[in-house]
Order: sequence, then structure tokens, then C-alpha cells
Amino acid sequence: MLCTRSPAEDSEGGRNTDFNILVHLLHPKLFEGTPARNQAVYLCGKRGRAAGNTGVMTVLKSTVLFVLAAMAEIGGAWLIWQAVREGKAWWWAGLGVIALGIYGFFAAFQPEAHFGRVLAAYGGVFIAGSLAWGMLVDGFRPDRWDVIGAAVCVVGVGIIMFAPRPGG
Repeated sequence: MLCTRSPAEDSEGGRNTDFNILVHLLHPKLFEGTPARNQAVYLCGKRGRAAGNTGVMTVLKSTVLFVLAAMAEIGGAWLIWQAVREGKAWWWAGLGVIALGIYGFFAAFQPEAHFGRVLAAYGGVFIAGSLAWGMLVDGFRPDRWDVIGAAVCVVGVGIIMFAPRPGG
């Protein structure tokens, strides 16, 4: 599991490396050959998220991964829907299956070590993301209950992923 160093450790010679952390998270090959002490992301081992590590970069990484996961899963399901229900070519469904496979990798890169917790939290992201996808792609207009329900789910995501827990 990947986790960021503490903000105090993220400064090398007074220069904050938050941008480097984000770049490394999104494109790790850019840091190949860089000595470990200069890398912005470290392996935390089996435990996953470092004790108390719910800092800005951890939240940012989780948020980016949840958004990418939602785009892959919802987009993949939408592509399959288009092939099956709307009469699009079969290869739309094939692309959908590929997108759904990619979704699984985004979930696996979450800094949280527990699969059940990540997937439970992702459920809330999926709900809000599905409504947003429907609005942007299909012209769906949610009613106030859709919006309230999605907001409750997003608050739940924050609680599940970032609430302080005993032992870290």
C-alpha cells in the first residue's frame, strides 16, 4: 500500500514536495531511479495507511482514486447498457468490460488497507457519481431526494474513510 510521508518529512531543504507526491501517485515511472529518501511516496507494508495519516495528500489521493474508479465503473456499465439496451455496436460492450476491469485497479490503489472499508465507502461515491453521470451524459435531472440521498452517501464516505480510529 502506498502512503505519503508526514508534512514535516515532505520538505526537502525547505521545498514542499506535495506536487511531487501527486505526480508520483499518478505516474510512478517518473520517479524510477530516484533515491528512496527523495521519493515522495513510500511503501507502508501490510497495514496500509500509516498511523494517523489522514492528511491532505491522503485525502487527495483517495478522492482522485474514487473519482477515477467511478468514471471507469459507471462509464463501463454505461457502455454495456448502450450496447444491450440502446442497440449500439457489440464493441461498446467490450470497451465497457475493459473499463470495469480497470475500475478494480483504482480501488486496489487506495491507501486504506481494508478491502471491505474501501468498497463500502466507494458505494457512496458510486451513488453520487451515477447521478452526476446521468446529468452530464443522459440529461437526467435528479430531484431533491436524489440530491439529499447522494449528499448523505458522500458524508458517509468521509466518515468511513477518514474518521479517526484507535491505533491509527
